[in-house]
Amino acid sequence: MDERRDAYEVLGVARTATSDEIRKAYRQAALKHHPDRNAGDASAAERFKEATESFQVLSDDQRRRVYDQFGWAGLEGGGGGFPGGGVDLGDLFGNFQDLFSEFFGGQQQRGGGRSRGPRRGPDLRVLERLTLKEAAFGCKREIALQFPAPCEKCEGSGAAPGTSPVACATCRGSGQVSNARGFVMFTAPCPNCRGEGRVIKTPCPSCHGSGEQAKSKKIVVGFPAGIDEGQILRVSGQGVPSPNGGPAGDVLVQVEVTPDPRFERHGVDLATKVRVSFLDAALGANVAVTTLDEEPLAIDLPEGTQPGHVVVVRGRGVPRLDGKGRSRGALHVVIDVEIPTASALSPKARELLDLLKSELAPRAKGPAGGADATDQEG
Repeated sequence: MDERRDAYEVLGVARTATSDEIRKAYRQAALKHHPDRNAGDASAAERFKEATESFQVLSDDQRRRVYDQFGWAGLEGGGGGFPGGGVDLGDLFGNFQDLFSEFFGGQQQRGGGRSRGPRRGPDLRVLERLTLKEAAFGCKREIALQFPAPCEKCEGSGAAPGTSPVACATCRGSGQVSNARGFVMFTAPCPNCRGEGRVIKTPCPSCHGSGEQAKSKKIVVGFPAGIDEGQILRVSGQGVPSPNGGPAGDVLVQVEVTPDPRFERHGVDLATKVRVSFLDAALGANVAVTTLDEEPLAIDLPEGTQPGHVVVVRGRGVPRLDGKGRSRGALHVVIDVEIPTASALSPKARELLDLLKSELAPRAKGPAGGADATDQEG
């Protein structure tokens, strides 16, 4: 005597249940007891197998009629003789796969797992190098793009004009092959058609069956003031065309900033070095500095300026990318004191320096020099 539970009882439906009611009940049971959701739970795995087997019987009108009249024994070849006898695991898990794609949003279909409707084209990523000045103050660039596009001769099918791709004989057009291991079905892309669900017997001579051709175009991209290294601009709708009439992808432009010989960038602040003579440092001076935007700037050095002294000029750095108040960072001017070499000293200059040395000797024990900073307005 077959000890399996009644199929209607397993799914929790009446014997008069419609196909939709049976399908809905199985969906709930399969999701609840699926092994992936109940790792290591042998009882859940058994209930999943039981529900799947019951659904496979009740979802088939012919098998359901045999089951209603003879029970499980009828499907095993006794008491009425169901042709072929027993439950076909391939059909059983085939039905489950069709349902499973429904459970998770209904966005998949058989044939390589493609979503219904036109697909959006892929995004295209490019790297663009800017100078520090271009990144700081913004610029426009014409960028050349190369990308694959649907072949015009075969309209992206890959088949020679006048011919069409045919369904793959190995997977019967599904794009997938399945193998059962116990009661679990493992699915993989079809090796014959590589998951496409179709094969091309007569390839297009223009694209050699790929369905794609290399295309090129140019787009103008505006880089906003304040953009920095590693940041990405998205240009909508200018990427790779869709292979089946959907919208094109986007272009993702990643920024790389080339080093500048005069300035270093630290966020919205800039730093630069200015060399002054030791006399200007000692006596104080008004020093001219060229800013990143090539505007002249004069800074006042106090008497006794030490090497490494920093003059901070507000509002002469990089514009803030968020545009808040249109403010800019600061320019940090680092003072580098130039000491003349021995070969550059004339006898008269050496004599004067010796005299200066003698004059300053009593004061040599003053505070040691070090980096300090003063603030100035730009």
